[in-house]
Amino acid sequence: MSTWKLGDVSVERMGFGAMRITADPDRAIAVLRRAVELGVSHIDTAAFYGSGKRFASELIRAALAPYPADLVIATKVGPGSDPERGFYNATTAAELREQVETNLRQLGVDCLDVVNLRITGEGSLGERFGWLVELRDEGLIKQLGVSNVRLDHVEEALAIAPIVCVQNSYAVDRRGDEDAIIRFCAERDIAYVPFGAITGAGDSAAVDALAKAHNATPQQIRLAWTLHHSPNILAIPGTGSVAHLEENIAAGSLHFSSEELATLD
Repeated sequence: MSTWKLGDVSVERMGFGAMRITADPDRAIAVLRRAVELGVSHIDTAAFYGSGKRFASELIRAALAPYPADLVIATKVGPGSDPERGFYNATTAAELREQVETNLRQLGVDCLDVVNLRITGEGSLGERFGWLVELRDEGLIKQLGVSNVRLDHVEEALAIAPIVCVQNSYAVDRRGDEDAIIRFCAERDIAYVPFGAITGAGDSAAVDALAKAHNATPQQIRLAWTLHHSPNILAIPGTGSVAHLEENIAAGSLHFSSEELATLD
């Protein structure tokens, strides 16, 4: 696997997304430990992944703490889950601070490696991002990113403080206007982290044909394409299965010809 930087830290471009690991804690711990064994150095999580006594970040802590020195754990705030309110979106500085502190507690750390502000709606992110900058300045966060954003949101955040990543929905057959954001980020050494890259928009004849040609699964072709598409893309496929994890990691070694890439593009 090749590497790219999340700010001042280099990570393997094939990472791991923790959203799907809460169904079976024992399997989750096995998957997380195997991921690190296979070279994964970037894990994506959030405090609202899970419910009751099963939260993804707490499983990460159980599996991997004390954490390897080269492991970067990125989390996100904005959406939250509360026993009384249910699922909600943070709209105040106090709510964002509470979410950051929940992430710290679940992961068992004093400072979060990367925090992405995930937004909903069309409005400005400036005030909310500014509140996270204040928490960064307090020493609770090392580096910042944004998620579920348009290009103007990225520009708005950069006018306030540096960001190390943009995390948006993106797949070979579900691209929208994201290529412009990817190019913008690549020019500024900002990582682009797609979620949903495996599922895509549906069946694709081009993906299926390449899967047969490379003796691979369609999901592996989708993952490999994201890594080929731009050097600043960091993949974060998620799974609760060691076998699927190993398939995902193996996708990092697939190579496409220029003709095959042109077909997928």
